[in-house]
Amino acid sequence: MANIKSAKKRILVNAKKAERNKAIKSKVKTMIKKVEAAILAEDKELAKANLTIAISEIDKACSKGVIHKNTAARKVSRLTKKVNNLA
Repeated sequence: MANIKSAKKRILVNAKKAERNKAIKSKVKTMIKKVEAAILAEDKELAKANLTIAISEIDKACSKGVIHKNTAARKVSRLTKKVNNLA
């Protein structure tokens, strides 16, 4: 355990930030799963609706610095490609 006051504070701040990042990442993963579930069900309208929500969540995570911009772009690209390939 840390003895110095600033080190104790860093531990608390890092724990709080880790919780926040975990929640944001979890939400992104959930939205991606919803889109992929709609794709498996071959429901194009639901997939498109969920895609817009997922893209929004991914962009929010990127802007908050939780995920890298290239990672965000890759996730959006792959999801969009899957939705567009639905017959």
